[in-house]
Amino acid sequence: MTKNVGGIDRTLRITIGLALIAAAATSTVGWWGYLGVVPLLTGLVGWCPPYAMLGFNTCPMKK
Repeated sequence: MTKNVGGIDRTLRITIGLALIAAAATSTVGWWGYLGVVPLLTGLVGWCPPYAMLGFNTCPMKK
């Protein structure tokens, strides 16, 4: 499994995931806020299945 999620992308995914989970936990949004687990996990792992299927890669190239 090759990483396909780069630095800024990872940071945004983790931040958005945590914000959605926190909003759901405090009842600010409904249960759908727990879907923040998806961007959180893809940000932590560094691999996104849709990116792999579509051929996207935001990681810097290795020399």
